[in-house]
Amino acid sequence: MDTKTFKLMLVLMISQFVAIACYGQLYMTKTGETSFFSETPLENISAVNKQVLVILNTANGEIAIKMQQRSFHFPNKLMEEHFNENYMETEKYPAAVFAGKIMEPVDYGKDGTYPVHADGALDMHGIKQNRSLKGQMVINGGQIMLTSDFDIKLADHKIEVPTLVITKIAEAIAVKNKFVLVPKKP
Repeated sequence: MDTKTFKLMLVLMISQFVAIACYGQLYMTKTGETSFFSETPLENISAVNKQVLVILNTANGEIAIKMQQRSFHFPNKLMEEHFNENYMETEKYPAAVFAGKIMEPVDYGKDGTYPVHADGALDMHGIKQNRSLKGQMVINGGQIMLTSDFDIKLADHKIEVPTLVITKIAEAIAVKNKFVLVPKKP
């Protein structure tokens, strides 16, 4: 075997090992939970979405979160209808997406609790906005639990509230996330 062939085979073998190692470093869930709460003196509004897709690549810290807006459920069906038709316009903007990177170094092979933040872009209601989201990561027994709380200002994503109900909906909505990620199966 000549040197060129040997080097080519060595590069191919190494790239296969790297690909296998990287694939084993993907964690995900399809049942992540995102909820929000709007508090005003006249009315409180809450909803929860338990069908949030999250993928985390532990090799480079990249994280992607996608949720269908229609998967938010409210205690009141009329609120749900107004949310989908009047505010989020889910026919036109069906999903919200965050794509970013966890900035802190995390030892994913060691159980523990880590304060983290992810820098990235939140694309919601047709408006993409750079965000830095703080949270907490708990690694325990091969699972990763990621939690994060933050506020979203409706005006930042051009979500319009009719004057008639403006006193019933907060200008900033409190968002809570809880994602339990497990290794992605081949």
